[in-house]
Amino acid sequence: MALRGDDGCIAEARRFAADFLTRAGTLLGVAVSARAKDLTQLVVSELVTNARKYAPGPALMELRIVDATVAVTVRDGARVRPVARGTDAHRVGRHGLEIVQALAQRFHVQLEPAGKRVTAHIALADG
Repeated sequence: MALRGDDGCIAEARRFAADFLTRAGTLLGVAVSARAKDLTQLVVSELVTNARKYAPGPALMELRIVDATVAVTVRDGARVRPVARGTDAHRVGRHGLEIVQALAQRFHVQLEPAGKRVTAHIALADG
């Protein structure tokens, strides 16, 4: 999915993720819990927000079913690794990457010639 970069792209990406998981369940018989849908939408929100705020130019989001996870990948034009800030209960905002890393079974960043690819794997089943 190409991310336009306007104010509506985050909500559009969340809807795309929910629809993707619904189709995976309906068309492919993949078991997707309601919690997995919610967590995936949260991770999508955080990764797309980061791409929109910190990276120049267009961004892309890709969703794939990998083993028992949904892999959420966001590509953007900033060739800089995102870094989670240290824990600070008094800080307002800027907790997105901490949230993603806490929810993801696997998380990785790959630098590419034209930017980076950030991927978080979210479990499809509860437990």
